[in-house]
Amino acid sequence: MAVTTTPVDDGAINGFGEELRGDLLRPADPNYDEARSIWNGMIDRSPAAIVRAMGVSDVIATVNFAREHEMRLAIRGGGHNIAGNAVCDDGLMLDLSAMRSVRVTPERKTARVEPGATLADFDHEAQAFGLATPLGINSTTGVAGLTLGGGFGWLTRKYGMTVDNLRSVDVVTADGELRRASEDENPDLFWGIRGGGGNFGVVTSFEFDLHEVGPAVLAGMVVYRGADAPNVLRHVRDFNADAPDESTVWVVLRKAPPLPFLPEDIHGEDVIVVVPFYAGDIAEGEAVLAPIREYGDPVADGVGPHRYAEFQRAFDPLLTDGARNYWKSHNFSTIPDEAIDTVVEYARNLPTAQSEIFFGQIGGAMGRVPTDATAFPHRDAEYGMNVHTRWEDPAMDDACIAWSREFFDAMATYATGGVYVNFISEREGEETLGYGENYDRLVDVKTTYDPENLFRMNQNVEPEPAA
Repeated sequence: MAVTTTPVDDGAINGFGEELRGDLLRPADPNYDEARSIWNGMIDRSPAAIVRAMGVSDVIATVNFAREHEMRLAIRGGGHNIAGNAVCDDGLMLDLSAMRSVRVTPERKTARVEPGATLADFDHEAQAFGLATPLGINSTTGVAGLTLGGGFGWLTRKYGMTVDNLRSVDVVTADGELRRASEDENPDLFWGIRGGGGNFGVVTSFEFDLHEVGPAVLAGMVVYRGADAPNVLRHVRDFNADAPDESTVWVVLRKAPPLPFLPEDIHGEDVIVVVPFYAGDIAEGEAVLAPIREYGDPVADGVGPHRYAEFQRAFDPLLTDGARNYWKSHNFSTIPDEAIDTVVEYARNLPTAQSEIFFGQIGGAMGRVPTDATAFPHRDAEYGMNVHTRWEDPAMDDACIAWSREFFDAMATYATGGVYVNFISEREGEETLGYGENYDRLVDVKTTYDPENLFRMNQNVEPEPAA
């Protein structure tokens, strides 16, 4: 498909806008700059027009208009995607952020979620009934983008990936048709949506399974000085090797932020933060997690009963929008001593005080799903690592990106060769690592539902060329 680099006729765009229930914004409109701004401050793109969709009819109209006028099309859900694929230059941006309904059916333990909803929206509604599904760890993340890439967080070891809890979707495909996809309807499309990113259409509704969680859970942070990092990492790794599915322990290496529960003399110093979470009875969790909390000489221990929805917001202050962000990702089946030594070396030389390296423990239930059951392929991963480089000054772009790439390369020898598709900042060949051995099947699904590659603002799977 030819993709225009200049806007189509203004009259055509204005006429299209008159057909919408939502708003159509052009560069001269007062809310245009706000609408094109997303979480990652590095992204500065200017669409020819922005559609603020109010419902499925607006989505269908936008997809049809973009296809008929051969315009580049970008889809914004929560706007949290690191690569900034929610915004394009010159083309058409479809903003779904106003479509954020969450409807819980407690007797069935299911939820219907629109694509503009955030994790906070979802958790707020589901926790009213003591229910939840595995999501991420930052409440401002969009449910749609998280889900389409796989989705993991505190509940993953107990209940699987986000996509493992997806029952069905409503999706507008490239031909402008609204389709339902599930295990029984359009199963090939449903397979691809569960980990294949936004390659196959615009999902207008997600149906999830829910589980009894909270409202209080045992969770929190145990903070150690940076000098203790080698021993703490080894201890957490060894503890996690035999931990039950209810137990999840993540590790973050960074400079200590000025949080109120941390001693002032540690602010700005190297720390290692151990974050345990127990998805079960709190008394049982106290016993299971005791070896984590009793280890070494921490400077702070904030572990205790927390309301689940509140803990999902615990890291929000460190991930506010507007900063410049660049990520790199690896998966690991284990973390050998040599890898730990490498991590500690780079953590001592983080390029900014906002940057961090984290290891999210996964495995458990997610690892017992066959690799080919969903498009998300990385069922052998016990840890997902994110090299999260974050800064404010554009003059630091080159240095911060170079540091991230160097660390990524240094860790590659210990990794599985897979990466998490939602953690990819730019197209450097990593998209094929993100889809792994399921890539060829994704090409087949892409060729069936989007043969002209209308949905290309993503970690793209290119369709087979026309014969």
